[in-house]
Amino acid sequence: MRAKTFRTWLQHLQSEGRLAVINRNVSLQYEIAAVSKKLDGKKATYFTNVEDYSIPVVSGICSSREDFAEALETDQFGIIHKFNEAVASPTPCRLVNDAEAPVKENIILGDIDLMKLLPIPVHHEKDSGNYITAGLFIVRDPETRKQNVAIHRLQVSGKDKLGVLLLPRHTFHLFKEAEEAGRALECAIAIGVDPVTLLASQASTPYGVDELEIAGSLRGEPLEVVRCETVDIDVPASAEIVLEGRILPHVREPEGPFGEFPKYYGPRSNKEVVQISAVTHRNNPIFYTIVPACYEHFLLGGIPREASLFQSIRQTVPGVKAVHMSPGGTCRYHAIVSIKKRTQGEAKNAIIAAFANSFDIKHVIVVDEEIDIFNMEEVEWVIATRFQAQKDLVLIHDSQGSKLDPSTEDGVGSKMGLDCTVPLNSEPMRYLPVYIPGYNEVKTEDYVDFKASIKAEHLE
Repeated sequence: MRAKTFRTWLQHLQSEGRLAVINRNVSLQYEIAAVSKKLDGKKATYFTNVEDYSIPVVSGICSSREDFAEALETDQFGIIHKFNEAVASPTPCRLVNDAEAPVKENIILGDIDLMKLLPIPVHHEKDSGNYITAGLFIVRDPETRKQNVAIHRLQVSGKDKLGVLLLPRHTFHLFKEAEEAGRALECAIAIGVDPVTLLASQASTPYGVDELEIAGSLRGEPLEVVRCETVDIDVPASAEIVLEGRILPHVREPEGPFGEFPKYYGPRSNKEVVQISAVTHRNNPIFYTIVPACYEHFLLGGIPREASLFQSIRQTVPGVKAVHMSPGGTCRYHAIVSIKKRTQGEAKNAIIAAFANSFDIKHVIVVDEEIDIFNMEEVEWVIATRFQAQKDLVLIHDSQGSKLDPSTEDGVGSKMGLDCTVPLNSEPMRYLPVYIPGYNEVKTEDYVDFKASIKAEHLE
């Protein structure tokens, strides 16, 4: 498979001409982020010459839906179904020994200085420092032995310390249990994994599901993992770099501001602290960073949310065909839903189900099944021609939303749904789109003479 490891995926991108190799000397301070953002959605970036470091930096390895579809060996319409099948049937990982794990080729214990070891960038002007943005943060439930995987922003706050933003989800739950018992929570941070495992880490699952097992199902084979050196955590054996550590109980230190997915800064506040106890890495490791608020960041969060959203809506509206969290809505706030409408009112039910799925969702647009929900021009067209606010608008005020949305009052705001479906009792010609017979079969290269020019007398 093309995406078996981080390196096989880079080889594939290079073979397809989708990897930009930058040999010019670049700084960690904004320059890597700036160049990567310039090529966002076009090519991945591979920086071979990072100032003061021998380790290269990569960004943008999956910055389009087509990239993720290719890594999953499907098309963009099959991503959600394949993802939901994997979530429903996880595949247990295969534990390998150190000799079989490339990430154990180098083991560093004791005196650790993260900024001397790794080229960790500063991304945005007001960011509070150097941030790890693409590390799989792995913790284990000591009772069930199940692991949880997520991606948290990690600020370098000392030689061997990271400030971590823990939202009130599964990692936070495990940490609070440990903290209440007066102990640290062991963790590991895997940097540079294949895009399939990266995507699996963002799955919306019930508590107790190991996202690395979802990665195995997406890959069609068990993911190989290896036990860490200083903590009881299993990590992807082919990762480029792994940081081992513990989230310290009853310790909070300033973290932030940090440029987040809404293209605004998350504020500075006191956050939990990770103490690093070991670093392991492959020979000639590659550091991977995600530039926040770029397509890679949006899609990585958006695609798993689409999978969860599809399942939620299907329970209420069985005729749902597809869902799309659009990049314009940062793949968090805007949902476009395609349905095969069988009864009046179903579109509004779909809107309500979407809001119930995630408090982040702010605007929902429901369209008929023939509309390409990935084509925003088509979506805008149905808003323009099939929507009337008096009867097709759903408004909900004073509801919980995203605290990172600056237009809310501490996360509380309004939500809006637009029913852009055709009324079932409409006259047949009223909403019939215009169509040119034979249009889809026409190939312009069969008609256009690209060497021809207009005769001179016709231009006088």
